[in-house]
Amino acid sequence: MSVVKNKRSLSRLEFYNNARKLRIDLTNWLLRDFGIRDRVYKVKGDDELEKTLYAEYPKWFIEHTRKSILTILTNLMLNITAANSIYPINLMEVDIRRGLQDKAIANCEQLLQELIYCADIMPLQTSKIEPYAEIIDKEIALLKGWRKTTNDIGKRIMTKNTKSDNFKRM
Repeated sequence: MSVVKNKRSLSRLEFYNNARKLRIDLTNWLLRDFGIRDRVYKVKGDDELEKTLYAEYPKWFIEHTRKSILTILTNLMLNITAANSIYPINLMEVDIRRGLQDKAIANCEQLLQELIYCADIMPLQTSKIEPYAEIIDKEIALLKGWRKTTNDIGKRIMTKNTKSDNFKRM
């Protein structure tokens, strides 16, 4: 018997697998220097012959931006891994896990801003950035869903604590 599509739950670690895919895809894109090519200029010299000049995009900028994006990706994976390693059994652990999940969501937002900045500065086509933006948006939705389950765990812990407090008073 199959489960109706809107009643199906996501894979338990889909947020993790999606983040890994995002990290691999973006790293490969960065290894190709954002997919930008050297600028080519046609110039006529004094002798009226046309010459072709090549100008590379500034290496320092590409290296700086690459390092920034890789740092954010690393922080994203570290926050997801740290949050996933905590199975909360008390409210303090719920708060710690939730804080790490919030940081992972913030990392996704930072990543989007870095990609927008790259598009503003470099001659990147929006069609090259859109697939990454879609994966990041999906990751944000997955992380928020995961955070919601953490909130549910916190509510169960609070309910259990309230019931045990009422039992102690009797």
